[in-house]
Amino acid sequence: MYQPYPKGGGQGPVEDRPPVPQSVLNAVKFMYAGAAVSLIEIIISLTTIGGLKSAIEKAYPKYTPAQVHTTELASITGLVISGLIGVGLWILMARLNLSGRSWARIVASVLFGINTLQLAATFTRPGTVLGTAFAVVLWVAGLGATVFLWRRESSGFFQPSGPR
Repeated sequence: MYQPYPKGGGQGPVEDRPPVPQSVLNAVKFMYAGAAVSLIEIIISLTTIGGLKSAIEKAYPKYTPAQVHTTELASITGLVISGLIGVGLWILMARLNLSGRSWARIVASVLFGINTLQLAATFTRPGTVLGTAFAVVLWVAGLGATVFLWRRESSGFFQPSGPR
């Protein structure tokens, strides 16, 4: 059956989606800041490799030069891979939460819990002061995003109200 294209100012179906509250916008800003910090952390970590080598040698004085080198490479590889995944997750969570996906708020909160465990582990393994500082800044970004996502103003935005 043929149906002609609507003429005149037809905008299509109107979603009954509430406007994005400021608390969600603030959470998204924290998430984008987390992505930016993650990217900067990768770049700076690659430029301060010498400090990591010194930290490994200090933490494991009995390591041979080959063991120090292997540990250094593993640390750098892990940092780059986890950093890139982190940047992607920050951006993905920002977009999904901005679109009002209620499950994304839960996933973002779980990721913050994982980030908290990673921060605790940061203090137990060798690393640079700069690396630890970045881990703390990322944790603060996650904390800010999580707090804003779970504010009362945000809850109405994340209530299921049909397809989005």
